Amino acid sequence: MDLEAWSAMQTEVVKFYSFVCAVYAPVTEWKFTRFLIHIFLQENGHLQKMASLQAASIGWPAVPGIPTTPVVKRVIRLDVPVDKYPDFNFVGRILGPRGNSLKRVEALTECRVYIRGKGSVKDSLKEEKLKDKPGYEHLNEPLHVLVEAEFPENIINARLDHAVTILESLLRPVDESLDHYKKQQLRELAMLNGTLREESPSMSPSMSPSMSPFNSAGMKRAKTGR
Repeated sequence: MDLEAWSAMQTEVVKFYSFVCAVYAPVTEWKFTRFLIHIFLQENGHLQKMASLQAASIGWPAVPGIPTTPVVKRVIRLDVPVDKYPDFNFVGRILGPRGNSLKRVEALTECRVYIRGKGSVKDSLKEEKLKDKPGYEHLNEPLHVLVEAEFPENIINARLDHAVTILESLLRPVDESLDHYKKQQLRELAMLNGTLREESPSMSPSMSPSMSPFNSAGMKRAKTGR
């Protein structure tokens, strides 16, 4: 390969990585970005050899062909203390208005959160019909939350710990008169319904800004039942 062709190959690689970093990385999970790179290199085999050199020079560690930390998947279960607090609405507290609180927890931690077990389906009659069907066996178990993450081994524990810390704070009942978190949820519900009249309540003193599910965008969906 002559010098001109080699230089053109380098330019093509640089343009590709710049495009992925600028366009895809901010709005997708790192796993999808890595997948795009893998597909591109498969379709452009002549770039495979150059990819490793170029990626190293711009600090891109997760490119195919470069040794990287293994990606692992882990799930943590948190039991909901419904026996101790039978009248407390744990599901509503975790979900928030239209599931937004749970979505924010997911966006903030990049973990997936699932509400499972008895009471995770809003309609009790529907839950009764579903619990013996395949895929709904969890409805026969006590109410619980599953936190699922899939990340490189060197960061997955930190992500899970962050999510667990937030969720554990939500699973601690607070006196209604002191529950600033619930007031925030009620205010959000009023905003969604177009009935907001009062000023925004302050953030719960027991929850720092980095932990608050009210401080993150990029929400997806809430998951209960199945």
